Amino acid sequence: RLSTPVLTRTYLTGGAITKRRIVKWGSADHTVVQATAATDSLIGVAAELDAASGERIDVHLSGVVEVEFGGNVTRGAQITADTSGKAVAAAPAAGVNNGIIGIAMVSGVSGDIGTVLLAQSTLQGA
Repeated sequence: RLSTPVLTRTYLTGGAITKRRIVKWGSADHTVVQATAATDSLIGVAAELDAASGERIDVHLSGVVEVEFGGNVTRGAQITADTSGKAVAAAPAAGVNNGIIGIAMVSGVSGDIGTVLLAQSTLQGA
């Protein structure tokens, strides 16, 4: 197995965050909250420990990382967040933007822990 470097930064939580869930910016600088919608501007994935509101949490910003799937995902799919910050395949409606956290490296179903190559972007539905 090859080693994959991961860029990880520590942030303050603006609410409870579950491990391996997708996060977005909070209401203040250096603060993150768990993502709640595909339309969120996604920045990373929470590391391997849960954190309560006001605690510090490590967030993976680049590399290949583990994330919890919230639905059926096929390797190669662009990944966004569901209402619980879980990774789901992006499928924006026409004219709607989805925040993209990255590309699924494996296929899986809801509840699986899979790997994602982090590549933050936005996808607009056609």
